[in-house]
Amino acid sequence: MARAGSSGPRLFEPAKALIRRQVTDLFNDASKGERPILRRGDALFAPDSVAWRVNGDVVTMMIGGVSGLLLQMLHPAVLAGVWDHSNFRADMHGRLRRTAKFIAVTTYDSADNGIAAIDRVRRIHAQVRGVLPSGAPYDATDPALLAWVHVTEATSFLNAWILYAEPGMSRADQDRYLAEMATVAERLGADPVPRDRSSAEALIQSMRPALLTDDRTREVARLVLKQTMGSRTTDSASRVIMQAGVDLLPAWARHMHGLPVPLDLPVIRAGAATMARTLRWAFDQSPNRRVWPADITRYPDAASDDRTR
Repeated sequence: MARAGSSGPRLFEPAKALIRRQVTDLFNDASKGERPILRRGDALFAPDSVAWRVNGDVVTMMIGGVSGLLLQMLHPAVLAGVWDHSNFRADMHGRLRRTAKFIAVTTYDSADNGIAAIDRVRRIHAQVRGVLPSGAPYDATDPALLAWVHVTEATSFLNAWILYAEPGMSRADQDRYLAEMATVAERLGADPVPRDRSSAEALIQSMRPALLTDDRTREVARLVLKQTMGSRTTDSASRVIMQAGVDLLPAWARHMHGLPVPLDLPVIRAGAATMARTLRWAFDQSPNRRVWPADITRYPDAASDDRTR
């Protein structure tokens, strides 16, 4: 295999194209006319932002997404929103895909499309409310609840990136990433929104007394971790990603979920790192990696076979 990060000889182009198509199918529902998001010059974040660097790495974002979701559901109000207002049992993969699409749109698509996506989520949140088993009310527009969802997601994405892509990432760049992602959280109505690593960690610690697990938590976690991708090969990849997501959890969160550290952890980490390098190699030089003009109105023919999230 060609060195990761190089275009490689033409001999490998069919393999690269196959990988790109598989990733495209994973994140886009063709039956709904979904297409991958192009990188636009008029996005909410600039091309030299840390968000562009972190959020485009497919494998680390998947690992971080699994870990973030497992953290989020430890809050009973987040869990209740999923339990009462979604068809997660029948469409957990769809839920994960929609989260990935939201991140892609708000990071890389035009600022107008990013803001429209945020507004759609706010309208959905406005309909999500109810009563917890304890009798306490919950409301998805609660700023503190939105802050919990945001901080667990953003720090999980960042932690996965550091572990599998940039172990030497500076603290300044970590802070910059969280400050950038805070702009989306604020538009969603979250408060307080941490803008650096220290305040993010402090917010997570401050929320721990409100967290709990019960039969519903275990049921949703089970459904998250049993997700597959449709074939023997991709299902093996799915297992690695799910277990890498468990590994990424803080020890206290793994304990709450009753999830042990994978016995084959070195194999899991090596597999995740290999997948991440392989996808970077497959997408290197892809038209999808270009920054397209701000006035683009259609998906360019040149990118028809080179699409990603």
